Amino acid sequence: MKILEERILRDGKVRPGNILKVGGFLNHLIDHQLLDEIGKEISALFCGQNITKILTIEASGIAIACAAAHYVNAPVLFAKKSKTINISNDCYHAEVYSYTHQVSKTIMVEKDFISKDDRVLIVDDFLANGAAIAGLMSIVEQAGATLVGCAVAIEKGFQGGGDELREKGVIVKSLAIIDSMEDGKIVFREQ
Repeated sequence: MKILEERILRDGKVRPGNILKVGGFLNHLIDHQLLDEIGKEISALFCGQNITKILTIEASGIAIACAAAHYVNAPVLFAKKSKTINISNDCYHAEVYSYTHQVSKTIMVEKDFISKDDRVLIVDDFLANGAAIAGLMSIVEQAGATLVGCAVAIEKGFQGGGDELREKGVIVKSLAIIDSMEDGKIVFREQ
């Protein structure tokens, strides 16, 4: 997606440890016009798949999932990273290691909100090592639902998570794939 790649080059900041900071337009301060274009693109990539739920993980994936949901016309369900008193004990769980936070968390989705009848599209802001998507896929599998595919705004292709998922037969569509971020220079994969 050219508009996203251009925005990453203009406003993204490469930080030590293979971190790409896009907080100024995508996952902290959000450019709603760019977000709308991302939602349209995700919808176009999965057109005709009869999606009944969009599944993401809190917190950064929620805005992108909502933008996609607007065009897909399906509700957004997000996995929570911590148990609160208003969440039932009847949940699907998965362990997810966060590359950004450098910690493992148990994510959860209440069983009432996803079923074997659902056709699920997983949406997230970043894909690095694939742990978040693997955790969300586990929840889809536990529910007996059908995974339609995964849509990601930015994939760090050099970290291999997306390629590993594709090798396993998972449909992964990334709007921008970064092949390298050496010396602060971002190089995108030709798609």
